[in-house]
Amino acid sequence: MGLRCILQDYNRKRQLKSSSTLPVSLTEMKSNMFTVKRPFSTSHSSVDSKEMKKFQLLAHKWWDEEGEYAALHSMNDIRVPFIRDTLLSMSSNYHLGNPLSGIKILDVGCGGGLLSEPLGRLGASVTGIDPVEDNIRTADQHKSFDPVLAKRIQYKSSSLEEIVEESMETFDVIVASEVVEHVADLEMFIKCCSQVLKPEGSLFITTINKTQLSYVLGIVVAEKIMGIVPEGTHEWEKFVPPEELERLLESNGFSVKTVNGMLYNPLSGSWSWVESTSLNYAVHAVKSGTWAQSHTTDTPPQTDIQQHSATAGTAGTVPDSTV
Repeated sequence: MGLRCILQDYNRKRQLKSSSTLPVSLTEMKSNMFTVKRPFSTSHSSVDSKEMKKFQLLAHKWWDEEGEYAALHSMNDIRVPFIRDTLLSMSSNYHLGNPLSGIKILDVGCGGGLLSEPLGRLGASVTGIDPVEDNIRTADQHKSFDPVLAKRIQYKSSSLEEIVEESMETFDVIVASEVVEHVADLEMFIKCCSQVLKPEGSLFITTINKTQLSYVLGIVVAEKIMGIVPEGTHEWEKFVPPEELERLLESNGFSVKTVNGMLYNPLSGSWSWVESTSLNYAVHAVKSGTWAQSHTTDTPPQTDIQQHSATAGTAGTVPDSTV
């Protein structure tokens, strides 16, 4: 069955269930791509209650490497080296065996700890936060199997904005991997990241671009046809174009250093780095050292930090989908 036939069939099924604002044909997607605005919350929280309910149902599945989060497990093969190698390229002080020793990392939307644990094993002191309490219970239980991780990682059931006051300029690094496409207010989220990050600290984000291709592969194929992730995991309207993310970062005192495309191969279950950012992509940004004093919205000056090549430390060359 051709792609157009798949989309037409999917469209008919959706119309039978309910009306939808998502574009469901290539023509409609093309005309709506830049006119559909990403919804922002009018509340004082970046947490979307609908998103919380989705992940609440899967809280016990985080550590099933063949289950719903299989693609996130395999993403560690490229996102962990990306974070590690970028940080090491910015510092001359590191310890063999524990290269991230002495670095305080905040893992926002940590889920069951899939990214917190490998970062902890590299020597970092990790704080993982997630608004879903059952996710935190799963993460706590899993880290308890390793006495070293039990000392290096602490988890807290909390949203990002809830820890701002107690954690102003506390962390050297913030990681928000596969999170920003689920938040209710992206601008507030980025602002809070800036507030809890130390001057010249690093922010790492992985997310999904808002393109025709990401709708077809990320929603229709990945969720409806292949079941790579559970149906309803993503909403296309909340996907974030890299240009929008860069604009928000720069307006909140960040200098964007790297934007790299990511690709998932569902046949091999592997990720690789690619030039195109039309599906998944990763961003590394650095908070300006002058932002804390000035608090202006001017574009921060470029800091003298070496840009990381995203291909460093990655294993193999394989393709993408979306998580």
